[in-house]
Order: sequence, then C-alpha cells, then structure tokens
Amino acid sequence: MALNGLKVGRSAYSSCQTYLDTDQGASGSAQFAGLAPAPFAGLILAHHGASVIRIDRPSLSSINDILCEGKRSIVLDTKNPAGLATAKRLITQADVLIDPFRPGVLERLGLGPEVFHHKGDQKGLNDRLIYARIAGFPRDGPYAYMAGHDINYIALSGVLSMLPGTSEKPNFPLNLLADFAGGGLLCTTGILLALIERGKSGRGQVVNADMVSGTRYVSSFPLLNAHTSSPYFSAPRGSNILDGGAPFYGVYTCADGKWMSLGCVEPQFFAVFIDRFNAALRNNGMKTEWTPTHAEQFTKTDWPRLRQYIEDGFKTRPRDYWAKVFQDSDACAVPVLTPAEAALIDPSDSTRPVPHPQLARTPASSPRGGSPLGSILEPGTHNEDILMELGFSTEERDKLVQAGALGEEACGKWKAKAKL
Repeated sequence: MALNGLKVGRSAYSSCQTYLDTDQGASGSAQFAGLAPAPFAGLILAHHGASVIRIDRPSLSSINDILCEGKRSIVLDTKNPAGLATAKRLITQADVLIDPFRPGVLERLGLGPEVFHHKGDQKGLNDRLIYARIAGFPRDGPYAYMAGHDINYIALSGVLSMLPGTSEKPNFPLNLLADFAGGGLLCTTGILLALIERGKSGRGQVVNADMVSGTRYVSSFPLLNAHTSSPYFSAPRGSNILDGGAPFYGVYTCADGKWMSLGCVEPQFFAVFIDRFNAALRNNGMKTEWTPTHAEQFTKTDWPRLRQYIEDGFKTRPRDYWAKVFQDSDACAVPVLTPAEAALIDPSDSTRPVPHPQLARTPASSPRGGSPLGSILEPGTHNEDILMELGFSTEERDKLVQAGALGEEACGKWKAKAKL
C-alpha cells in the first residue's frame, strides 16, 4: 500500500506519527521524537511515501537520529499554550499519531485519544485519527510506569531466558528483538491494519503496542514450543537444536579468526555438509581418529565429539576457503559477513539497508523535501514550511514565534531580526 501524501511529525518530547488519507484530503502525520521504536515506525512509513514530521523540543540543538530519511522537523514547545495548540492542530489534520511515551504523558498534555475521537454524543477533533501508542511495558501491568530498554522488555517476555549464551547466562541480540521487531515493526503493522479497517468504517481507533507483548508475539515459535515435547526448545537452554545445543546449528571460528555459520538441521542438508566437510579435510591432509557419517546427526551422545570435530576442522582453513567449499550447495553453511562486506553483495548496491519487502507496482520511495539519505535531521529545519501547510498566515506565524511556541531561541532570533 502506497502512502504518498502522508505527513508525519515527531518531537523530542515523545514520538507520534500521523498518516494522511490523501483520498480524503488529509495532510499529515505527527510523531513526537523518541528512541529506536517510534523513529523506525516512521521510517517505514516515510520510505513508502508518507510525509513524516518530527516534532522536536526547543532544548535540543541536535539529536542523533539516523532513522530520519525522508522526514521533516518542526520545533514545538508543548509546555507553551501556543505550542500545544499548534501540536493539537497538526494532529487534528493527521491520519496517524504515534505516541512513544509512558502511559498518561500525552493525556496530561491534553493530547490524549479522547480529545480526537468521538465518544457517544461527544465529538472529537479528528475521529479518523489512528492513535498508535508504543510503550515499553504493558500498559496495565506492574511495570507500566517504569523506565526500561530493550534488554528489560525481552527479559519480561520470557524469550531472553531461552537465548543462547554461556552455561551461566543467556546473551541478548543487540536491541533488535524488542525495539525493532516487537516494537517499531509491530506498531507499524497495527497502524496499517487500522488504516485498512478505517477504509470500511470511516473511523480511527487506538492502536496499543508494548514491547514486552510485541516481543512475545514475534517469539511465538520458541515460546509455544517450550511448552511441548518439541525438539526445538523443550529441553533446558543450550541443549536444544536451535539454541546452541546442536553442533550442526551454530557459528564456528576459522583459521583467520573469522566465522562460518552452520544451519544444516534437515538430514539431507546435513548429509551435503558433512560429505563436503569430510572431503575438504581429507584433501588438506587432516587425520582424525573418528570421522562422522550421516547417521550421527541426531544421536545426542555423539554431539560432543561431533562439535569438536567440526570446530577443529573449521580452524584448519580461513573463512573464505570454507565459503568456497560450500558455495552453490545445500549445506546451509555460509560466511559471517561484516556490515561492510554485507553491503558489497546487497542486490540494491546500497551501503545502507534498503526498504523491504519490495513492492512490485508501488516501490518504496521517500517523499520530496525530507531529510536526505545518510544525513542528520536538525530540529526545526522545516518550521516555516510545516506551519504554512497547516494554514498559518505570515502574521500568525510571527505571533507563534513571539509567543514562544517554537521555543526561546526562535523567539530571540525573531526579535533580533525585527530590530533591524
């Protein structure tokens, strides 16, 4: 689904995004600036034609937001009555709002969903608004009002306790699982589902996403298997097929210190791997007391020596040698690439990750006028343009600046200019 014409705004107070329904003449999205999940949700929308406006708070001279391609920025002081009124006007004209705050923050500002949605006979300012809220912890749970980060959210999801690591503790997968998979990506999914439903009902709704619940959802496969007799995750951590227990599913160090990944779970793929591996070791003159066959794959009593055999074998030659051994085969053995190496083989020929999945008829493209690829979007870069689009006249824009709606710095600059 193409989102051409949508506008998003985001502020360092929070993150909210609004998506405009161009068929109905709507014109914007609002996102108060936040950390990884909300900016990523906005990035997905911007990559598919939405106009994303980041609302930055006045105290920030710059923010390190690299997920800003195609977005624009306006500075608004929502603690200032004129700034708050401007934010409300932006959201009133928007299709989607993404709220990344802890529960109650936007409500206390007077920007909660009850202000915009109809309820009974009470008319809201924008009943078509998709009000997307992305929190860390479940909104109704004991942790709702606590600070947290990705590692805390996956800890409460149950899945961190299942991840590979040492015998003493599991390791965490950077900040990918909660922030981006269970957070930003699922929030975007909820927004798109709500937009589809709005096409039938004509009404917006609240989309509640939290990163604990989102992580649990994207981890459905391991969590469900943990409660069955499945060979994948039912045994203690580190002894299952997919958590580092099986020697045919893991990462191995090569002679040059680089790594190979191995994932030959199915018997037919393991057969291809072990045949090629054995042949390569023989050709290199490696002699062992024991050589594994296809039959040893699922014999757990053989796993320790099978692992040792594979470890010793990979250490005899550099990574790129092994990559060539298994190239064009079903061994499920490929090299572990660095970010720079991965960029060299990317089909898009881009050094940066590109939008995915690819839509054949309406491919991803950022809207014009937004932040260019690879740049940092400075707060307030598009103040004038955004205010004009919201319908503020020149005189009204000057009054907003004078009133401090755009912050003290903008007010000071206006006064200095007025004296000239």
